[in-house]
Amino acid sequence: MAIVLASKSPRRKQLLTMLGINDLRVMPALSKELLPPNMPPQDAVMSLSLEKAREVSALCSEKDVIIAADTIVELDGDILGKPENEDAAFSMLSRLSGRSHRVFTGICVISGDKIISEYERSYVRFRELSEREIKAYIATGEPMDKAGSYGAQGKGSLFVEAIDGDFFNVMGLPLCRLSKILEKLGVVLL
Repeated sequence: MAIVLASKSPRRKQLLTMLGINDLRVMPALSKELLPPNMPPQDAVMSLSLEKAREVSALCSEKDVIIAADTIVELDGDILGKPENEDAAFSMLSRLSGRSHRVFTGICVISGDKIISEYERSYVRFRELSEREIKAYIATGEPMDKAGSYGAQGKGSLFVEAIDGDFFNVMGLPLCRLSKILEKLGVVLL
């Protein structure tokens, strides 16, 4: 049995490696992520992670455990995914400035014929950001591949005043919830 991460996210790989998972394989799903329209954020992330897990599962052994995840940021009912360009990143970060938002991560784990799909939600509060700070942060390139245009584990941490909920959820992989799902499937991390 191998654990297969259906994601190209270096953060997710780093988190699983941190847990001591030595037989980790990375096999990103290749299909384009299309956010289902008019779907609540928690359902959207579970749907997207399920699609990724199923795609990768079809290419793996039945003995493998497939882990897929998808993260989005929600503010005022709007889903803020990865920015398409620097202008979109500027717009998102400006909207998040001085406000609280929610981060949702859907996790899907497939082991044999068993599929478990769940989500985690965390609340994040940003401090007020100046236009100069936003532009300087965008110039680092860090926001460009992250939901909501920031990484709480990098320079984006300078904007985060508080997190209510799982910190690792904000990084893109809620480890506590994942460990509970894996335990249901007979994979014990401790």
